[in-house]
Amino acid sequence: MSEAAWRALGAGFTVAAYAALCAAIYLRARRQKAVTARDAAALSAVGDEPPALVLFASQTGQAEAIAWQTARWLRAAGTPAQVMELNALDAKTLGTARRALFVASTYGEGDAPDGASVFTERVMGSPLSLKSLRYAVLALGDRQYANFCGFGRMLDEWLLAAGAAREFERIEVDNSDPGALAEWQARWSDSADAEPGAEDPAAAFAQWRLATRELLNPGSTGAPVFHLGLVPLAGAMPHWVSGDLAQIAVASDPAHPRDYSISSLHADGELQLLVRQAQHPDGTLGGASGLLTSTLAVGDSVALRLRPHRGFRLDGNETRPLILIGNGTGLAGLRAHLRARASAGRHDNWLVFGERQAAHDFLYREEIEAWQTHGVLQRLDMVFSRDQPERFYVQHRLLQSADTLLEWLHNGAAVYVCGSLRGMASGVDSALRQVAGGTLLGEMLASGRYRRDVY
Repeated sequence: MSEAAWRALGAGFTVAAYAALCAAIYLRARRQKAVTARDAAALSAVGDEPPALVLFASQTGQAEAIAWQTARWLRAAGTPAQVMELNALDAKTLGTARRALFVASTYGEGDAPDGASVFTERVMGSPLSLKSLRYAVLALGDRQYANFCGFGRMLDEWLLAAGAAREFERIEVDNSDPGALAEWQARWSDSADAEPGAEDPAAAFAQWRLATRELLNPGSTGAPVFHLGLVPLAGAMPHWVSGDLAQIAVASDPAHPRDYSISSLHADGELQLLVRQAQHPDGTLGGASGLLTSTLAVGDSVALRLRPHRGFRLDGNETRPLILIGNGTGLAGLRAHLRARASAGRHDNWLVFGERQAAHDFLYREEIEAWQTHGVLQRLDMVFSRDQPERFYVQHRLLQSADTLLEWLHNGAAVYVCGSLRGMASGVDSALRQVAGGTLLGEMLASGRYRRDVY
């Protein structure tokens, strides 16, 4: 067979393999939607009573998980329930509802999470009478932020001002506090068997062995950043997909596990993390980051469980061009997506990533440059803020590349942002709005084309 024929045959196999992968992804998404629809139908099918709305506003998926668990408690007690993301709720549906339970996360300093941004603008921004509605609010937050549970409080006050009646006072949850979650559970369930807030009741913490640890930024003026590889101490490697999180339990604070973006794929045979070592003003290391980057020796084990992060997965965007934007250890979630795209043969990817100095902080440099060389990255913009006299960040690069950015968005690109909330994520959001306009960005949020994993 001639060389040209072999090349044609190889190309045919590549196309066939990619088609098979796309079909598998499509079928998996269809199965997941079918399971969700079946669960929703089962929860709402109880007698003639209209279902209670169980509404969630989520950023990382915790609020969604609690909403589904709440609906199951209601169903077990004989009350039908309809679970819905706040962005999917319109004024008419809410205006005619008799009962609604809201599980509301807060994004950053008091803002609505992405799962409620459209609702905030289109429903909360207009006059609405809710005099026939009884409601309850579970507000999720973190007291390290000044506006603790800011969106949950705003939502509660708006509902009250619109004439709705509280079933009981708002319950506020500080960083997954089990006491507050148990109080919410007690309102809807007589059973203490279910774990409030768990994505999967079977997803208990298990021991994982630290297989590798490597310092990636020697000589950096910033805090040390480590690449970590972990494997289960016993049993098979559990499944995850790009975009998901790993939760690490800390013995000194077991009620508040820490979330980390997974930077590898299940097919890699190792769960990989990218962790910056945090240091308190008194010199002590952060609980989880100190454990992972210093206290734990290679070969030791740590309590870990997987956490699905549906709001940052590629679900629905597998065949779109991707714009991946981040800084610092936010590269973890973007790296997993790029590995998934490389595996799928998708090369319409644009990475915009920021760190301090190219000489010390170009994380995963060899891998990123290889992606660029082999065409996995159609475009790469590395932005090093301290390599010039004036500070320059990823949002500035987006504004510089406004024409290209708008072209990608008009061609259907999805945008994924991963990294620090303060500075980067807010700056990127502002730049996107300046280039694309609020209307387009709102449509992207509503359709899942704009997704963020920020902290």
